[in-house]
Amino acid sequence: MSNPNNARWLAKLAAWTHDPAEKALVLMRDPLGHEGGTVRDLRQKIFPGGIPNEIKAAMKRADHWAAAADRPQFGGGGRDYWAQVRFEKNPVLIHPLSGEEFDLNTLNEIDPEHIKALSGMHFDELIVSQPGEGNPIDLRKTALNFWRFGPELACSLPTLWQLLPADTRVPDHTIWSHLDLSSAFATAFSTDANQDAALLSMSFGPVQDFIAASRTTSDLWAGSHLLSRIAWEGLKVIASELGPDAVLFPQLRGVPQVDLWLRDEIGLPKERFADAEWASAKTDANPLFMAALPNKFVAIVPADQAAALAEKVTAAVRDWVKKTAQAMLTELLEKASIANHPDLPCHAQLTAQLAGFPEVHWATVPFSLIAADTDGKALPEQETLAAASRPFLGNHQTPGFLGNEVWRLLSKEIDIDNARFFTPNPGVLYPAIYDLLDRVAAAAKSVRPFTQVKYEGYRCDLTGEAEWLTTDRSQLSYGKAGRKDAPTLWNAAAKALPGLLRKGEHLSALAMLKRLWPRTFVAEIANITGENIGRYVVSTHTMALATSLERWIDDGGLSDNRVGEFERLLAAAAKVQRVALPRRLVKKLANRQAVNERTRELAAKLPGLLDQDDLSEGESDQLKRDITKLLGDQKPEAYYAFIMMDGDKMGAWLSGTEADYNLPYAKTWHPQIREKAKGRFPQLDAYLKADRAVSPARHMAISAALNGFALHLARHVVEDLCKGKLIYAGGDDVLAMVSVDDLLRCLFLLRLAYSGIWPNDSAELEQLLATVNSKKRAIFKRGHALLDGQLIRLMGQKATASAGAVVAHHQTPLSRVLRELRATEKRAKNEGGRDAFSINLLKRSGGAVHLTLPWLQPDDKWPAALEGSLTETPMALLLKLRAIFSGDTSRKAAYLTQGWLTDLPTASQIGMAALNTLITANLEFQLKRQGSGDSQDANAAAARLLVATACRIATQRASEPAPIIRDLLAVAEFLAREGRTTGEAS
Repeated sequence: MSNPNNARWLAKLAAWTHDPAEKALVLMRDPLGHEGGTVRDLRQKIFPGGIPNEIKAAMKRADHWAAAADRPQFGGGGRDYWAQVRFEKNPVLIHPLSGEEFDLNTLNEIDPEHIKALSGMHFDELIVSQPGEGNPIDLRKTALNFWRFGPELACSLPTLWQLLPADTRVPDHTIWSHLDLSSAFATAFSTDANQDAALLSMSFGPVQDFIAASRTTSDLWAGSHLLSRIAWEGLKVIASELGPDAVLFPQLRGVPQVDLWLRDEIGLPKERFADAEWASAKTDANPLFMAALPNKFVAIVPADQAAALAEKVTAAVRDWVKKTAQAMLTELLEKASIANHPDLPCHAQLTAQLAGFPEVHWATVPFSLIAADTDGKALPEQETLAAASRPFLGNHQTPGFLGNEVWRLLSKEIDIDNARFFTPNPGVLYPAIYDLLDRVAAAAKSVRPFTQVKYEGYRCDLTGEAEWLTTDRSQLSYGKAGRKDAPTLWNAAAKALPGLLRKGEHLSALAMLKRLWPRTFVAEIANITGENIGRYVVSTHTMALATSLERWIDDGGLSDNRVGEFERLLAAAAKVQRVALPRRLVKKLANRQAVNERTRELAAKLPGLLDQDDLSEGESDQLKRDITKLLGDQKPEAYYAFIMMDGDKMGAWLSGTEADYNLPYAKTWHPQIREKAKGRFPQLDAYLKADRAVSPARHMAISAALNGFALHLARHVVEDLCKGKLIYAGGDDVLAMVSVDDLLRCLFLLRLAYSGIWPNDSAELEQLLATVNSKKRAIFKRGHALLDGQLIRLMGQKATASAGAVVAHHQTPLSRVLRELRATEKRAKNEGGRDAFSINLLKRSGGAVHLTLPWLQPDDKWPAALEGSLTETPMALLLKLRAIFSGDTSRKAAYLTQGWLTDLPTASQIGMAALNTLITANLEFQLKRQGSGDSQDANAAAARLLVATACRIATQRASEPAPIIRDLLAVAEFLAREGRTTGEAS
């Protein structure tokens, strides 16, 4: 094996053919054994001369380590061995994060020969031959084809195929995660001089500061998308060198940017991607516009190459940033008609300002810290690993995983009924290696190298840090007034690129990178799809206007008494550009037969009409009157909302350090063998009760669930079910804009989609969320979602998320809105105690309102809550109150109640129960009095629920209920104002 490149791809293919994908369905049913069917045939085609001995050894050890890392290695004990499962007779799958069991009843109807034939044909089609005599196999393309498309079988059982377990006795992780892990280990073993593997962690930044420096929503999107793209440029180095299966998280399978790389750079068959939305979508709905990769990754790499790979990744991302910025600067100079000489100051400025960007932090821990022979026959000895870990915990502590009960149980052989149940190998110590990696990475990130840079001139208008780029350093002494009409690069470029660069704005290299990235990326998309999308980022003004536009579109866009206004506005719109509308409105405009082409044209230009700043006072007044008349005599909505959502305790999920997020080993076993072991084998009792240690399969499951949420569900909720724009969705983080009338619905749907949960009694909730008529809504259930025929496994009911939302006027500076948004999201986690939401109303008239509530009533838990309807939760209460105030109940009730609430005694004076009774009586009277006869009963019920909820939350917080009631009413009343309650998901 003189060619190391061949060695790694041979090792991958050996690993991918050591177990058949259909193993669970043929085990103990195939006379040839599970390794005698598909596996044998594939190996004969891929390895006609047999697997080289060194590759075979690496693959075998990789399989053993992968199995030990993910599950106990049950031994054999004959056909009557207690730990055997006939999966076709007793098929059970277990959600890897929540522990929920899914009994499939029976799979007897699946004939083993039939599924073997389907699997064989499937993988045969994935083998790629090289051109030339004899058509030898292209090892790299075949291995990558197996990784990408192996889990996608075109048959009547596509969902089952994706979820087939690696081990029917521990059915909480799939055969695909086992094959991925085995392949990653085999690649490392076969290419490392000492047959050693290591975990490598890398992160890129800065994150918050880079994103926050935004003047427009275009800047905001660009910052998020650039960081995601930078992460991919780093990940691409690992994927190219070792294969994408080397990356434990984020999981890369199915990520659009990765698929694009596989098609265009690796050269996988184009027909495999023909139906992918990213390959054809000609709008900003194209998934490639999503910032869907986090700024951190963890990979399994050859230990002797870990440092070199980290340096190569660092060089690659910084080189990509510099080349991209240089190309932008070249275009600016060309547009400004300035000769591009290499000695222009802007080139030196760009190099200096981008030096060290992005910040890159990395850490690596080799498995060689575990002393064991290479074939894994000796028990792992952990003293070297313990010594390496002690500096992070103190010399007198037994570090991390090595000091807990689980390792005491796993560090010895276990025999039952004279049959081997468990023999540990170094793979068992994956949790300790990961724990040390996490600590080393945190230490590395705390060290921030600083290089002093001397700046003499005025600073960038966007970031306020570095100098703005100039072609003449003497211009840097000009202040804002002095450079207003000066022949600067930026003044000339602004004339050539109107709408992209603001008049008078002068930017540094980093700010230029953000501002021009949308233009650069659109050009990339044009090369992929063959069509230029143009401007695509939804502005805050457009998002605010979306509420009024949807109502107008639903009315058909025109009525007989608005013809004059329509014609005048259409004529005026000829001189303004079309703007990007929320995806849901674009679909409505395209699908509604009552809407003609002229109406579609005006809808896409109305925000631009309102954005004009060169109109006379008379022209402006006439324009506003015409638009108000066109929209049904209602003033256009001027408010919109920003949402920031974040998964709770993600560090604990990954580290496994908190019992609330773990599962006992018994919960991950097939119920059949769990019952057989219960009380029968005392030596297993402690093991079964212990929390299962973190494993690669768990990390892959978390990453796959977060990918499924970010790539599919978050966008579906924000852009299909609501009038919103997804700015960022990377793992558990979401940043989105949404129209104010869709805010509450979007918040609650995002929370339910994150966990993949929905109540059993859903009719009333669907009415509240206005999804009852939505035919294309994803179906959430028991930690999964079904969307467009695709089953997506999500985080499950044990996982929670917190969200902050800010409602702001479209003219409020974006920097202030983002600042308030981050504070509001923190309020949900801190004041709300996590699994909560917080809403901040930034009223243009002043007097901000902060409302922070849990998703569930205090002391309620998600599994039990899902047995009901979720219609008495705080969010459902808010929806009900908004519906009351937008109906025939006067909003005056909210104002009057807020007045007398301050005059009531406190709970500390009369007790919470007496206060509850007092407020309920008064609020029932108030809401009934301001309502009509038809609504009085509903109003009284809402009053009782409101007071009871506020009292329960106040008791939990040791506070008073009156402020909670006041803020609930204030938010509900504001969101119920005229024109803010339209729209159903469609």
